[in-house]
Amino acid sequence: MASIPASEIAHEILDACLRDGTWPRRALDDLIERALDEEDPFVAAAATRALFGIVIERLADLFEPSLCDVYARLFSHVIARALPEYDRDDLLLRYSRIRQVRPFPGGEVARVFVLSRITLGADIAVTSVVLAAAKERFPDAEICLVAPTKNAELFVADPRIAPIAVIYGRSSLLRERLLAAAELQVAVDETGCIVIDPDSRLTQLGLIPICDDARYFFFESRAFGGSLDASLPELTAEWLTEVFDVDTQKPYLAPAPEEKIADFTVSFGVGENANKRIEGDFEYRVLSALLQYNRPVLLDRGAGGEEGQRIDALVKRLGNPPHLHVHNGSYAAFASHIAQSRLYLGYDSAGQHVAAAAGVPLISIFAGYACERMLARWSPRAPNARVIAIGENNGCAALERTLAAIGEAAAVR
Repeated sequence: MASIPASEIAHEILDACLRDGTWPRRALDDLIERALDEEDPFVAAAATRALFGIVIERLADLFEPSLCDVYARLFSHVIARALPEYDRDDLLLRYSRIRQVRPFPGGEVARVFVLSRITLGADIAVTSVVLAAAKERFPDAEICLVAPTKNAELFVADPRIAPIAVIYGRSSLLRERLLAAAELQVAVDETGCIVIDPDSRLTQLGLIPICDDARYFFFESRAFGGSLDASLPELTAEWLTEVFDVDTQKPYLAPAPEEKIADFTVSFGVGENANKRIEGDFEYRVLSALLQYNRPVLLDRGAGGEEGQRIDALVKRLGNPPHLHVHNGSYAAFASHIAQSRLYLGYDSAGQHVAAAAGVPLISIFAGYACERMLARWSPRAPNARVIAIGENNGCAALERTLAAIGEAAAVR
């Protein structure tokens, strides 16, 4: 099996999980051993990337309640193999308890720890709703956002939110990702506090315990709502009402304010998921259409690397037009620009959630989604949001539909 690529093994595991809820034990153990290989970081990186990117993310993206059980059984085995101090059966038993929705029993709370979802878009669509509810339910408590610095920057202008920095690299190796929970255990180890976990990768979606169950509240976002056609912000608000008896909350953000420089903001970032992109001349034609309105356009360069090079080539092809500006700073700064713009356009990514939370008209090109329920969960539901769903059979119409949406948007008139 050593000669088989990690991605091929991961697909074998995923196919079995989706087919009958189990997996080939030998294949999973081989993938785990590769991910834990301390002598060859390239082997470990490839196996970790395959385990999370192919198996774990797909099980989550389908938003199928039964697959939460499959994930729990599979990943508790991964945790126990990687960190022997954990027992697989104990992890599963605890998970069966904490996934149950239970009302907050009351009592004085000095501090509320809210765990980041790690991805920027999820921290706006889901985590910010939790933060808003925590502020309402516990007006005298300190509300702490446990998150990477770039995520916490989205709320830096909110005086009620105290950031607690944590490192979780989406490109880190398996053991490093799992050990992030050990850091959390130290951070939240105090009396008079509660922890709200909105399905955070910091705890591996609730599987790794970080405090006693009595003060830990877990929102299993992949299963909550079942087959309902509801968005994640809506489901998060419903769960918060059930658990903390608060009024319905909505997503928000509070980045440090930036000086307005553009009427239109654009992001062609896809978060390392090439399936979200529309190939060919799509991005060139869309930007050309926006520039025809002779209003300043701000295009996000992203995190650099291949994405940044793609943006540089696109700007060069457009002839470096005077109305086109390129953002090359922090995402929080770009979020501030989105919030001040008249129209946001981009692929399914953090930008659509920023625009929706800020009440900015938006056009979201939603391609590469795993299923219709994933589309429903992540689509912004703002009244001025246009979501262009691009399925396998209508990709050729993406440009036509996007250009039509631009022409119909009141913001460009």
